Amino acid sequence: MTMNFRSNTYDAGAARDRCRKYRKRILEVSQQVQALHIGGAFSCTEIVDTIYHGLMRRHGTNPGSPDTFLMSKGHGCMIQYVILEDLGVLTRHDLDLYCKPGGVLGCHPDYGVPGIEASTGSLGHGLSMALGMAYADKTQGKDGNVYCVLSDGEVQEGSTWEATMMASSFGVSNLIAFMDNNDFQSLGRTHETHPSFYPVIDKYVAFGWEAVECDGHDPGAIHDAVANREGGKPLMVVCKTTKGKGVSYMENVPMWHYRAPNKEELEQAIREIDGAAA
Repeated sequence: MTMNFRSNTYDAGAARDRCRKYRKRILEVSQQVQALHIGGAFSCTEIVDTIYHGLMRRHGTNPGSPDTFLMSKGHGCMIQYVILEDLGVLTRHDLDLYCKPGGVLGCHPDYGVPGIEASTGSLGHGLSMALGMAYADKTQGKDGNVYCVLSDGEVQEGSTWEATMMASSFGVSNLIAFMDNNDFQSLGRTHETHPSFYPVIDKYVAFGWEAVECDGHDPGAIHDAVANREGGKPLMVVCKTTKGKGVSYMENVPMWHYRAPNKEELEQAIREIDGAAA
């Protein structure tokens, strides 16, 4: 049973404060360039924060770190970028040059950028890469976990299900995956376009995984879903989320999959995010 976490305590209140800060930073970057996926980044903000601040040891950003993180949901990379900036792995200058000439950060993560373990965004490939890393660590006797965040849309890819089957066959209990289950795939509702997708948690259990469901915007619930696992199998945490979470006019509105707010919309968004702290 692999139960190696950075700490045994997790301050969910501090996590909520960080997530508000991260959402505002993403909005700040959105005023410099239009090419970012705010809705999808906001839906997985608490998930990625919990991984970096509550689960991973040494944040997985230093050479030789025992833990690894892959953002398979590559279009959600803005939340990863702002967290890496907050940790000092990326600089403010890096974020200021996001998707600009001379910058190193694109609208999907690229291997070689500090803190980025794999190039992702061709949806459906991330879990396969995470599986390979977890299996390599296991066979080499390394003491570490591999964390992977997927979108619910990419779970429909055949390569994702091949990795799902092989993970349980290989017994990689050091593989911990999180599904950002915001019930959207780009511009359509998953339950409408692919009703047989649900109940998705039963499918992972059938494939030999341990699987749990939680509120994907509750940092404590996300952390506890991992900390309280039975172990011995790969783990899938199905996180129920809201696309565009935290900003009323963005929540569950398809056009915010790929759009930046104007000045008035930005001011409203910041007011709402700040108001959530009251």
